[in-house]
Amino acid sequence: MSYLLNLLALALLVLSTQAFATDNPESTVDPTLPPRLPLNELRVFAEAFDRVSSAYVEEIDDRTLLENAIKGMLSQLDPHSAYLDRSAFSDLQEATTGNYGGLGLEVGMEDGFIKVISPIDDTPAAKAGIESGDLIIQLNDIPVKGMNLTEAIDSMRGDAGSEVKLTILREGEPVPKELTLTREIIQVASVRQRMLEDGYGYVRIAQFQSKTGSEVEEAVEKLQEEGTLNGLIIDLRNNPGGVLQAAVEVSDVFVADGLIVYTSGRLSTSDVKYYATTPDSTNGVPIVVLVNGGTASASEIVAGALQDHDRAVIMGTNTFGKGSVQTILPLNNDKAIKLTTALYFTPHGRSIQAEGIVPDIWVDRSTVTKLKSNPWRVKEKDLPGHLLNGNGGNAEPETAANMELASKDYQLNEALTLLKGLNILARQYKQPQG
Repeated sequence: MSYLLNLLALALLVLSTQAFATDNPESTVDPTLPPRLPLNELRVFAEAFDRVSSAYVEEIDDRTLLENAIKGMLSQLDPHSAYLDRSAFSDLQEATTGNYGGLGLEVGMEDGFIKVISPIDDTPAAKAGIESGDLIIQLNDIPVKGMNLTEAIDSMRGDAGSEVKLTILREGEPVPKELTLTREIIQVASVRQRMLEDGYGYVRIAQFQSKTGSEVEEAVEKLQEEGTLNGLIIDLRNNPGGVLQAAVEVSDVFVADGLIVYTSGRLSTSDVKYYATTPDSTNGVPIVVLVNGGTASASEIVAGALQDHDRAVIMGTNTFGKGSVQTILPLNNDKAIKLTTALYFTPHGRSIQAEGIVPDIWVDRSTVTKLKSNPWRVKEKDLPGHLLNGNGGNAEPETAANMELASKDYQLNEALTLLKGLNILARQYKQPQG
């Protein structure tokens, strides 16, 4: 222990010398500024370290105690800064590439509990009905209060086929619910696409991974190969974000030129501007972007960029509001810290941090029930001797498909309805005026 204290004292001496090195003509230290290191507080830390190490009821390895001190320091900054040991760093890389064993949850910390930012599509968490905003208060009957984010994530990840029990508290429900989930290999398909109707495409982005930008471009090309594309819906609901560069590349698919996003922080390397570099791959077709409270981080970059460029109508509910950028800063021995180093801003200079993207059109998730029609209501075609319309038939428009979509996903149906309206107005505007 005396050796460790001497080492700490030596480190303090070296650092304090650097802090006060003002007599060197090449020094970059401003003599008018106070020293960066609070020496008295560092001495208190060394003393506290000594007391804990020598007096705690159980013996603690000095390295473990120092590592815990680093974890505590980072946990008090913000919900997204964390200490990464070798295992945690590996898990982060796996999540970025979209292949790991676990439940499929993007989570953060709130008031000491684990808060669900978003479940990932087609994963055990999504299939179990876990929702954005849920609080996880216990893992395998162990309270999460006191755990840091890395420890909680480690508890939820594991071998495929193993089980984990979650106790969840949901807003509006006074009694917590217990769910037992079976871990799976999470192979996240970040992009899916399909035609909702002739001319109207749908692209679902579940997460922003390293290849998401090129996958979105390919998805748009496939939709265009199926026929004329008159409108596009981009679904970013419950998208927890991911790689910043992927968000820039996705925005670039739909924005022809101009600023997409910029970041600003204390480090000179944190001040970066990202611009569109390629033409609009959709040739300017109307776009509706669906968002909700689980739309976070990188997905908010895309929504904010398309909104500021008047390139899309944003529909849904307020987004999560994670407007910060994390940087992985390596330490010795294959360890690192994930540190919040910047805030990002939309092209118009809006910070989304803790506020989120406000949709242009507010649409809550809702359940639609079709009202029974009046069987006694008479139409013209029911009258005896009615005239034919001369159009070659009496067919009525099909509504069954629309009703099925509305009852299954009300927000998506509203987005499709808006796209159709935009195209009707566009056609009328293009008609020659007499």
